[in-house]
Amino acid sequence: MRQVLFIIGVVLLLSGIFAGSAAAQTNSNNLSLFLPATTISTDGASLAIAPLPFSSATDSRTTAPLAFALAPISPASLSGFSQPAASPQQDVLGVFQNFSWQAYAGYTFVRFFQVPGIQVNTNGLNFGVVYYFRDWIGADGEFVATFASQYGDTAKFLLGMGGGRLRWSAPRGLELWAHALVGGSHYLPRTANGDTGALAYEFGGGVDISAGRRRWAYRLSGDVVGTRFFNTYQYSPKVSAGIVFKF
Repeated sequence: MRQVLFIIGVVLLLSGIFAGSAAAQTNSNNLSLFLPATTISTDGASLAIAPLPFSSATDSRTTAPLAFALAPISPASLSGFSQPAASPQQDVLGVFQNFSWQAYAGYTFVRFFQVPGIQVNTNGLNFGVVYYFRDWIGADGEFVATFASQYGDTAKFLLGMGGGRLRWSAPRGLELWAHALVGGSHYLPRTANGDTGALAYEFGGGVDISAGRRRWAYRLSGDVVGTRFFNTYQYSPKVSAGIVFKF
């Protein structure tokens, strides 16, 4: 009787083991039916990932329990999903910022050709203001005061002129310009050769070099100053160097 009961128990145990294995296999085959599809959005394309049914014929030791299929989907199908907001377009600033006004102050050297055979080297200051009513053309005003020693007295050569100026923004932060001015001049001390005042004109050009700040620059210039003193014409070279403030 004990042998019969033992055999029946073994049969029931084996039946339970096989039944559990079959149920696990069935659940593995039906697992893919409950997995949701996944959507991946990439730049310029959208992909849908859908699970594929697991095949019991494959070896579970070497095959992953789930396989996925990639299928392209249209952007219209994503209307229910939030899309990232496009970043606002940024304005691009120009390389050069040309200000309408410029003020200049610096050192000036003038070699004044007084009369044939007599030259006077004068040193002093130069001041100027420019207003550009267009990006490339403007109105220019200049005042020059230089001094020297002549005949045991202090010689003074003064200029006050106005005119036009052209400019061009070059690479590497340079600004090239040219101008032509006309006005009046004054020379002291008085001599027996003639008056101390005369018409003056000037033409030349220079370059403004960026000082590392957008409103400041260094200026180098060279000009020729024309005057008529003592019943003769003078063509005197002038060189200047100084600082420009733009506003």
